[in-house]
Amino acid sequence: MKKNSFVVIALAIGLCSCVPKKKLTSAVSRIKILESDSINMHTQLNDCSSKLSDCNLTVSGLQQEKQSAQKDLQDLSASTQATISSSQMTIAEQAKRLKDLQAMSQAQKEVMNKLKKTVADALVNFKPDELSVAIKDGKLYVSLQEKLLFKSGSDVVDPKGKEALQSVASILNNNPDINVLIEGHTDSIPIHGKFDDNWALSVARATSIVRILTNDYQVDAHRVTASGRGEFYPVSANSSTDGRARNRRTEIILSPNLNELFKLINQ
Repeated sequence: MKKNSFVVIALAIGLCSCVPKKKLTSAVSRIKILESDSINMHTQLNDCSSKLSDCNLTVSGLQQEKQSAQKDLQDLSASTQATISSSQMTIAEQAKRLKDLQAMSQAQKEVMNKLKKTVADALVNFKPDELSVAIKDGKLYVSLQEKLLFKSGSDVVDPKGKEALQSVASILNNNPDINVLIEGHTDSIPIHGKFDDNWALSVARATSIVRILTNDYQVDAHRVTASGRGEFYPVSANSSTDGRARNRRTEIILSPNLNELFKLINQ
């Protein structure tokens, strides 16, 4: 830039002899302006060059970020696909498990319906007011009234009651996967004599029936449970004679072996 200034000055000196002073002054001023503009343009050019270099660095960084983001997106897509595939397998497994549970539940229902018919046919000679057979909550209830089994206040089973128990025992021996619960029930009238209370009477009656089933008719004792409910699970109001009679009953509750079902549920 200094070299150019010297050239301009020399040129101005050379022209002094032939150019009027006013024009020379104007030319020198114009040259200075041009010289200043040149400096400014050079400065702006340097600034633009610096900014371009910064922009190039920014573009390079953005390209790297883009590549990194694309890789992350690919990894996420692959992970998502794997998760979806795993979820689909889990859903399929759950659907199969549900189907197996439904099939097993239906099979249990069919077993109980068949058992109900078998028991009802075996006890067809007994009157409705002596016993009843019904399915409740997936279990078969054979409800034997006191008049069929016992005298009032006694735990000794009458001969006719033993006939009914023999029929039930025959069915149980032919269905070894059926569990048996014997429940004794009474009315709410307090008892006097051999037993302290209705609890004791209900348990004694249930135990008497268990002994007949296991000792006399060879039902597997491991399958049988005796319990007494006393007066606390009535099926009718104890305020009437008929209601109290219905409450004085012994229930033989038959339920299928649910071990396989529980195993499936707990898997």
